[in-house]
Amino acid sequence: MFKYTSDNKRYHTLNYYFKKNYGHKLYKAVIDCGFTCPNIDGSKGYGGCIFCDGGSGYFTKGELDIAEQLKAESERIFRKNGTVPIIAYFQANTNTYAPAEKLRDIYYKALAFPHIEGISIGTRADCLSDDIIDLLCEINSLTNLTVELGMQTIHESTIKLINRCCTHDEFIRGYYKLKQNNIRVCLHIINSLPFETAEMMTETARQTALLRPDCLKIQMLHVIKGTKLAEMYKEGRISLMSREEYIDTVVKQLELIPPETVIERITGDGDKSKLIAPDWSRDKIAVIGGIDKELAVRDTYQGRLYKP
Repeated sequence: MFKYTSDNKRYHTLNYYFKKNYGHKLYKAVIDCGFTCPNIDGSKGYGGCIFCDGGSGYFTKGELDIAEQLKAESERIFRKNGTVPIIAYFQANTNTYAPAEKLRDIYYKALAFPHIEGISIGTRADCLSDDIIDLLCEINSLTNLTVELGMQTIHESTIKLINRCCTHDEFIRGYYKLKQNNIRVCLHIINSLPFETAEMMTETARQTALLRPDCLKIQMLHVIKGTKLAEMYKEGRISLMSREEYIDTVVKQLELIPPETVIERITGDGDKSKLIAPDWSRDKIAVIGGIDKELAVRDTYQGRLYKP
């Protein structure tokens, strides 16, 4: 029934993509290069996005240099999986927010590390100047490159509220810069952002589908200690989706997404030592299993309602 699967999954998993394209799974080694963001350092705003805690670098060791970080990460991965191919994942904050020559040095250090078969770069769509695009094209010619863009939502009212400091139009322009240069792009969307209805979240998925991204990460909003979002939550100004509501929304979103788009994430990891809510998000397996079950119960699958 669903083309892009070799098991019972009804959506296009990253595991399926890896095995079809490389013949084996690749493992991500997360890196923190000490970058900041334009909505943190005052270039466009201050404080970062209201949900941000350290630029999503929960599992990184930013106090070490790149080679030391990759060594620590590869040892962690190899202990569990044996010697396997690795993707160097520049995860924390905005990893194209620096001069191109500095970035070139950093990226090439990652490429030179043993067992690296790809690079994934998390960044913002408004941090893709022409010289950065040229550099990314250069890296793309040398390895399997993915650029990850935090879209979160298409709704300008929410974009302002979460302090993204990058309009949707700016996002679209940056996205197409990458696509016009044949660079693989992964978009991130977040469900349960403040004051968004389920219909708004579904509309974000519908508009995302029109972009035909190479891959997509879907996750629940996490309330993390020390963030502006945590203050809003404690004051009772916002509410969060239940697990059942999240599962229902994700199923409806998957139905709209092109079947060839790889779903790299369908739920997310927060730092459990800092997670305030939702508590149900701690059980990642239960959330994924709930989505699988609901897709089967409804006899539906990714792309069933997709309209080019």
